[in-house]
Amino acid sequence: MAFQSELSLEARSERLKGIAKTLRHRVIDMVYAAQSGHIGGSLSAADFVAALYFDIMNIDPSNPKLADRDRFVLSKGHACPIWYAALAEKGFFPIEELTTLRKNNSKLQGHPIATYLPGLDASSGSLGIGFAQAVGIALEGKYLNKNYKVYAVLGDGEINEGIVWEASLVASKYKLDNLIAILDKNNLQLDGTTDDVMPMEPLVDKFRSFGYEVMQMDGHDMIDILLTLEKANKNISHRPIMIIAHTTKGKGVSFMENKVGWHGKAPNEQEYIAACLELEGESK
Repeated sequence: MAFQSELSLEARSERLKGIAKTLRHRVIDMVYAAQSGHIGGSLSAADFVAALYFDIMNIDPSNPKLADRDRFVLSKGHACPIWYAALAEKGFFPIEELTTLRKNNSKLQGHPIATYLPGLDASSGSLGIGFAQAVGIALEGKYLNKNYKVYAVLGDGEINEGIVWEASLVASKYKLDNLIAILDKNNLQLDGTTDDVMPMEPLVDKFRSFGYEVMQMDGHDMIDILLTLEKANKNISHRPIMIIAHTTKGKGVSFMENKVGWHGKAPNEQEYIAACLELEGESK
C-alpha cells in the first residue's frame, strides 16, 4: 500500500489535516464559482478522502490506468466537489480546471463521469449505483487475482436505496475482502435528518447481518481515520469491510455545520468570504 510509513503517525496526521483544509477550501471555491453544487456532504468527507488519496491508496497520477492501482468510487456522486479537489491536488489534472465545475463543456460535471477525467474509476449519480459498480470492480479483482483494493464512499441517506443491500449480498457471497466501504454518517440528507426521512438503525447490526466486517471511526479524527483504514487494509476476515464514519455535515465552516439547507446550496459572496476566513482560522 501507499502508506507514508517513513513518517510517524502524528506527523502523517498533521500533514493530512493541512491537506484536508486545502480540499475544503477548494470545495468552497468551486461551488461558489459555479453557484451550484453540494457543499455539506463534500465537507463531511474531506478528512477521510484526504487520508485515502494522500496516504493510503496505491495510485499514480502519471499512470492513472495502472492495472494494479487501488480504485475509488464515490457512490454519493453529488459530493463530487471533494473528489475533484482531491484528484486535482494529487496531480491528476490542473487545479485551474476546478473553476469550471458544472459549466457547459466542462469535464467536472455535477456528478462524476468516468470518461471525462483521469482518475475516475466509475460514474455515479443515481444513489446506490456507484456502490453496485464498486462491488463489480472488486469482484473483477478477485477473478483476475489482482491485489488492488476498492474504496467506496456512500452517504447515509443513500443507503435508503435497495440496490445498496442487493449489492451487499453479492459482496458477502463472494467474500470480497478487497472491498472497503466507508459510510459518511453525517445524519442529514436532502429532505431532513436521516432518522426522520427513513430510520436505518441499528446500522452495525444490519451491516453485520449482510456479511460485513464492521468498523467505526470518528470521520474527523485523522489519527483514528488512519488507524481504522490501516486495520481495514489488513483484513483477515475474508469478508467485505464496512467502515461507519461518524461525521458532521458541512464540517469546517461553523454556519454550515449540521444544517440541512447546506446539502445542495451555494454560498453568496458574504457567506463565501466568511467561510474562507473561518477555514484560515481568522474568524469563528
